[in-house]
Amino acid sequence: MKKVNELTTLNMVEEFLEKHELSFLYVSTPECSTCHAILPKLRELLDQYPLIHLGHIDARQVEEVAEKFLILTAPIMLLMINQKEYLREDRFVRFGRLEEKLGTIYEVYTR
Repeated sequence: MKKVNELTTLNMVEEFLEKHELSFLYVSTPECSTCHAILPKLRELLDQYPLIHLGHIDARQVEEVAEKFLILTAPIMLLMINQKEYLREDRFVRFGRLEEKLGTIYEVYTR
């Protein structure tokens, strides 16, 4: 499964985005059962995309992340390319559709 980088401060999030051209941010909260169910599926999906780096943010621990990325609910998944948002999925994720979107973006980016 895809390695998860735990990002525990806003500074760590910003450094993660600067370091990795292709970044996938997963924002969750500890009490969210949906969040816990989605993360393993997301890690498995992202295994198909070796250039994408996965960062996990606990929204309760890094409260500033909500303001920075305009997050209103959890979980939120953001695909960032060169620190710009290219894809956003929220609480009700359709993994088949997410895989299609990711595949298209990844193919165009890695050509």
